[in-house]
Amino acid sequence: MKKKQSNSSLIMLLLKGRTLIVLILLVAFFSIAAPNFLAGETLLLIAKHVALYGILAVGMTYVIITGGIDLSVGSIVGLGGMIAGGLIQEGLTLNLFGVTLYFNVPSIFLITVLVGALIGWVNGIVITKFNVAPFIATLGMMYIARGFANLRSNGATFSDITGKAGLGNTGFILFGSNTLGIPNGAIIFVVIAAIAAVILKKTSFGWHILAVGGNQRAARLSGVKVNKVTIIVYVVSGICAAIVGIITSAQLVAAHPDTGDSWEMNAIAAAVLGGTSMAGGVGTIGGTILGAFVIGVINDGMVMCGVSEFWQKVIKGLVIVLAVIIDQFQRKMEAKIALQARNT
Repeated sequence: MKKKQSNSSLIMLLLKGRTLIVLILLVAFFSIAAPNFLAGETLLLIAKHVALYGILAVGMTYVIITGGIDLSVGSIVGLGGMIAGGLIQEGLTLNLFGVTLYFNVPSIFLITVLVGALIGWVNGIVITKFNVAPFIATLGMMYIARGFANLRSNGATFSDITGKAGLGNTGFILFGSNTLGIPNGAIIFVVIAAIAAVILKKTSFGWHILAVGGNQRAARLSGVKVNKVTIIVYVVSGICAAIVGIITSAQLVAAHPDTGDSWEMNAIAAAVLGGTSMAGGVGTIGGTILGAFVIGVINDGMVMCGVSEFWQKVIKGLVIVLAVIIDQFQRKMEAKIALQARNT
């Protein structure tokens, strides 16, 4: 019996540390398969990509913990970039008054983030007030947001969005630049992840998020405002996506309506790889950070190895499915160990 418990404990230890183990193995593999993988420029590029996927995944982690899903984040990335780029390049024209307003960078950031929050709020309202399944609600919003992103410029790109000193809107590209050799996007990611981790583990709101995902009915009976919590997590997801749109367009010094296409899959994969359960009620920001690194390393590693874009999609799909299977296996193991502990 003791040997069985020891084996079970070892398996559980490996399962809990699976994301870190996979990350180490991936780095080792690509270091051999792609000689320049550990070069400074490559690591800088990976850091930029990990930051983008990670910020998206932080918002997605909150949503998945509540038992939901947000398929609209990739489209919000594109729309956020188009809003910011359009405000820099064209300003806001008020036809009624015959004037065009130009905003400074902090105002552009705030407007873009508010749009992301608004979309997240609409997702939350549709899900809670109209009882629409999260998958369907956010799938519809995915198309709506992408459509508005294209309508903003009739499908064209806002190029060279550096702003003009005379209009007081320069400095936007700082979001995509480096500070002391570190990508500003990565710094923003660290700040967002740290705040999200503290909220999830150290505040009553974080406990409410976990409670809603663990057992919605029990949470409601315990006094948790389930609908309010659900709406807020979708707002957070929308804000994170809008910030990613800002950072991406700043890095490219251009805004394109198709930016962020399918990035929701990277966010979901990072969260699930990090141990966030698709069944809800379980998840950590620390695990999601590791998951984002795994996705970033896989993406850039495959590109450096010359893997076809089509095979990249196949592999990422398999990673998501495998992560869910392992998660379910871990839950069963935890239940089995708990049962053995009670019997002894």
